[in-house]
Amino acid sequence: EAVAKVIDYGSRIIEDKNRLSARFLDISDMVIESAHWADRAGSDTVRLEHVVQALEHKEYRSRMIEDKVQALIEEGVIMIDTTGGVVGQANALSVYDLGDRSFGRPSRVTARVAVGRGKLIDIQRESEMGGRIHSKGVMILTGYLDGKYATDKPIAMVATLAFEQLYEEIEGDSASSTELYVLLSALSALPINQEIAITGSVNQFGQIQPVGGINAKIEGFYEVCKARGLTGNQGVAIPSANVRHLMLKPEVADAVRDGKFHVWALDTVDDGVELLMGAPAGERQEDGTYPEGTVHY
Repeated sequence: EAVAKVIDYGSRIIEDKNRLSARFLDISDMVIESAHWADRAGSDTVRLEHVVQALEHKEYRSRMIEDKVQALIEEGVIMIDTTGGVVGQANALSVYDLGDRSFGRPSRVTARVAVGRGKLIDIQRESEMGGRIHSKGVMILTGYLDGKYATDKPIAMVATLAFEQLYEEIEGDSASSTELYVLLSALSALPINQEIAITGSVNQFGQIQPVGGINAKIEGFYEVCKARGLTGNQGVAIPSANVRHLMLKPEVADAVRDGKFHVWALDTVDDGVELLMGAPAGERQEDGTYPEGTVHY
């Protein structure tokens, strides 16, 4: 069991359940620390509980900043909703890399729309707080919207997108699907379920693409929901291509297994729309319109 736990650790640090890490220094450090706890317990063999103890102490030494961010969320200083539904608002997931430890935390993404000339304003980019990959992800949204709704007439809107309460540069396109969902919510006036956090990039055809840091993102949202009380309806929507990368820590895996927390796998934007807004997405009809009562309609 102890060897199996070390193997799990090797898969977790590279986030792939089908592969093992070749970062042998990290593995040997864990084995040495596990042996230390075995010695302290007077055991001549390293057992499962000693490896678990080593993992727990390693996490404890590294999570001071994570605990401070968690406290700010619990105190309401960083505003995150985990219940109810809100139009034009969703929980995206970010990863903070501190070198020997990465952790995830939810971030509020919002959208507002008005009558305009088809302009999509990325507040992060306009304020020079968005990186090139992030800006590319937002530009892709324009291609999706034009292909979906503007094949016979231009879109008469102006929209603004923002990551709330983030004051450093944002890089990466892993929240581009979240940004698209808040746009569709603002346009349709249908609320997004705040019990669900979302990660995944999107292409112009509405396919959800894989992202990095998937375990840290899921575990970060789980920590917030756990602190406020698990409802049994909360969870994270991830790209289907990321399922192979799931190496969740035992507490989170057990919560999913027991139905207290959920992980949903999405292939397309329409999958996410139906999960988050509780309404059918809608297929384009022969005349180019969408069925009444659907999100796209």
